[in-house]
Amino acid sequence: MIDKSKIYRTRDGHKVHIYATDGGGPYPIHGAIRGFNFWQPSSWTKFGSYREHFEDHEYDLIEVRPRHKRTVWLNVYGNHVYGTDDRYGADVAADTYNRIACIKVELDFAEGDGL
Repeated sequence: MIDKSKIYRTRDGHKVHIYATDGGGPYPIHGAIRGFNFWQPSSWTKFGSYREHFEDHEYDLIEVRPRHKRTVWLNVYGNHVYGTDDRYGADVAADTYNRIACIKVELDFAEGDGL
């Protein structure tokens, strides 16, 4: 189901603005697609499909999930890994005598990845 509070783009990458999610009929989602220099009014099924009975379409709605970036430090031991937000925390929290590596990892992920 399409949620008016979320951000969407078309399958081919155009910006979308959703006006209403409670319209009637087979296309209850009302909004607009950002064209080259204008907004094109449009409507979709309750699941965000541009066409009710067809395969994927370039104007289908795709949710844009927020992206996050984090740097973490992983203390690696013989049989487990422990992560912290910075190198100092990794060194303080670590049993440095049994640690076999301390690895800096740059994470870049969309909200909800891996769930």
